[in-house]
Amino acid sequence: MKLSTLRRWISPSLSIQGKIFLAFSLVALLSILSITGIVYVNMRDTIKSNAVTSVSDSIRQADESLNIMLEEIDRLNMVVVINKNTVIDTLISPSVEISHEWFQEQKRIEEFLSSLITYKPYISRIAVVGLNGKVFFSGGPWLDSTILGTPTMEYMLRNGSRHAYLKQTGVAETITVGREIRYNRETIGVVMVDLRYDFIRKTYGVKPTADSMLYVLDQQNGFVYRPDQTPSFAPSDQKIIDLKRELAGKGDVVEKVIDGRSFIVVSRQSDHTGWSTLALIPLDSLLSESTQLRNLMLEVSVIVLIVVLIGSLQVSSRITINIRRLKAMMMLVKDGNLTFPKKEIKTKDEVGQLYHVFIGMVEELKRLLEGIRVSEKEKREVELTALQAQIRPHFLYNSLNTIKYLAKLNGTPNIEEVSGSLIDLMRGVLGNSNEYLTVREELDYVRSYISIVKYKYMEPIVVHEEIEDPSLLDSRMLKLTLQPIVENAILHGIGSREQGGFVTIRVYEEHRDLMIEVTDNGKGMTSVQMELLLGGQGTKTTSSRFSGMGVRNVHERIVRSFDEPYGLKLYSEPGLYTKVEIRIPNLRGQAGSEQEVS
Repeated sequence: MKLSTLRRWISPSLSIQGKIFLAFSLVALLSILSITGIVYVNMRDTIKSNAVTSVSDSIRQADESLNIMLEEIDRLNMVVVINKNTVIDTLISPSVEISHEWFQEQKRIEEFLSSLITYKPYISRIAVVGLNGKVFFSGGPWLDSTILGTPTMEYMLRNGSRHAYLKQTGVAETITVGREIRYNRETIGVVMVDLRYDFIRKTYGVKPTADSMLYVLDQQNGFVYRPDQTPSFAPSDQKIIDLKRELAGKGDVVEKVIDGRSFIVVSRQSDHTGWSTLALIPLDSLLSESTQLRNLMLEVSVIVLIVVLIGSLQVSSRITINIRRLKAMMMLVKDGNLTFPKKEIKTKDEVGQLYHVFIGMVEELKRLLEGIRVSEKEKREVELTALQAQIRPHFLYNSLNTIKYLAKLNGTPNIEEVSGSLIDLMRGVLGNSNEYLTVREELDYVRSYISIVKYKYMEPIVVHEEIEDPSLLDSRMLKLTLQPIVENAILHGIGSREQGGFVTIRVYEEHRDLMIEVTDNGKGMTSVQMELLLGGQGTKTTSSRFSGMGVRNVHERIVRSFDEPYGLKLYSEPGLYTKVEIRIPNLRGQAGSEQEVS
């Protein structure tokens, strides 16, 4: 293959294949680098996390093991301090050393102490030291009355009930757990149990790496345990103490730089002894194996990248063939030819999917063009219908105005009143396009309606209006909320009465909500009828008190607009009264300007 041909194929400025090759190469390179980096970082984190987990678990297990031994020692101390016949009586006995009584007492108490530590290899010695100079022990090393007045004895007496103390001597190292012996509320001596230091060394011998270090410090910053051999870069004792103070009580895992070297520091404080355990793991030695693995991953990444580049050349060559076919079909569509000959692309890759999407788009375009033609035809029909609907209100208003004028000329005020009220009512219903009206405008529509319907009955219709606060008249409410309620009250409530019927409209405010009550003294309803009415079960042929759809329509409009608990509530007693309670939010301010058909 010539070099010029290869350059033309892979040049991003000359061919699609070059762009695809470059894109594949960049994606492959970035993917390999990202995966390699993520794996390496995760591997480092996993190594550190595993090391921290291992050390934390080992420290916790060491603390628990030590606590078990110390709790056992505490129980032994308790057995000693409460034993009156063998221990307390011996300490307060007046017998003196070398006497027969003293010899018997010594034999008895030492046999008792020996029985306590039998089969407990972690205890090297148990001793009872009386403040009167009597000393009894079992185990080793030797102990006599010279212990009195030593720092160890003073420490035990000063700390009272019990404490763990590290005693370092030229002979052996032990952990001494002491407890004072009291009689008649006075201290008469102490009992001390020595824990073999070899058990401490084995318990805390945690080394996740060869050069890691572990220290155990007591509450007085004394070293309870330290490694027998430390690397040359090990921090000084003072820095360990400072680190312990810094992490005191936190029980945390931190990364610290000490003397220019990075360490992972795992700290823990024992609840039983109060000792602090610090594990220092050098970060470089912990991650030494990850460096070798990183180099291996880089070599593998280079090989994979070369394979991907070769494969991208082959894939881009095959993809461009179908892209050219697709481009030719798109150019035909661009020229307006939607019935172009289709060259089938049978591949199932992205280009094949794009071909099927393109064919679908062409079919959808044909359908949309046909839909536009049909919608334009329907639009013209709707505009004509709207024009006709606009002409009808004009004609109706003009006809009613003519009737009103003729009634005035002929001296028939009742016809003139009915015509005027009907004009006002229709102007508000048909001519006003606002969704919300003020309470005052709603009451005006109710009055116009009553002016029309009162001529239907022989007796006058009495309507009382009770407005508790005139400012509520300016509150807004949904259009045609009140008029359907009053209409039903007149037609189905008091319409059947021969005389004495009345309707009361009460407007007031309750809990910042606008309340309107419409009450009539008509025939009333049963609870079943009220439930069917608001529940949407009634029909126009129902024999219920409200046979129309107005009340339910008003309730549903309020609920849709404002949600619960707003809407209508019905209260009624058959043969006595019916009250419709309307609850809506108190919307202050004037409604928008009216848009009427003049």
